Amino acid sequence: MSKWKLLALIAGVWFVADQVTKYLAVEHLTAAFAVAHAQTPGEKLSAFVEQKDLLERGLADPAPVIVAPFWQHRYTQNRGAAWGVLAGAGEKFRVPFFYLVSIVAVIFIFSYYRKLSNGQRYLQVALALVLGGALGNALDRLLRGYVIDFIDWHWFDPQWMRPSLHWPTFNVADSGITVGLALLFLEMLFVKKPAAAPSTRKA
Repeated sequence: MSKWKLLALIAGVWFVADQVTKYLAVEHLTAAFAVAHAQTPGEKLSAFVEQKDLLERGLADPAPVIVAPFWQHRYTQNRGAAWGVLAGAGEKFRVPFFYLVSIVAVIFIFSYYRKLSNGQRYLQVALALVLGGALGNALDRLLRGYVIDFIDWHWFDPQWMRPSLHWPTFNVADSGITVGLALLFLEMLFVKKPAAAPSTRKA
């Protein structure tokens, strides 16, 4: 498989997985579809795409628990970057800023990716994961001005008695970006670069 087909496959699958899980989060963790009187799959998809501030439409209660001591699903809206950075900034600054960051990130990924050889699968997978995640969150910002997060990892605190025991709520796109960047970091640390060929220039 060529490196470009691999990029399209992994990034595309991750992008779709991110949007599908966000749709399911809205369906099961909020009252958005009920408020919109959306019953058919088409009506629900339309509500998912068109409704803006889903949090104001109410939350479903209780949130489904996956592994009670460590993992549950909790709907949140992140208007900032990772860990809510810049979430409090004005919308006129915040929204264009994140659009610009997304565009720069995609340009960087493609410029770096095109330099890879077909045999550098490790780096190809890493960049494809970052691209898929970046596109997933970028679409959220384009549609609503914020990113849907719903995966809540915590330490024996499902009732949110101590927020300090919770990892910042995230989504599938965030996980792709994190894993991809971690792979890139490990590659920089441990993969040996080929030694430079000795000079054959005569004195």
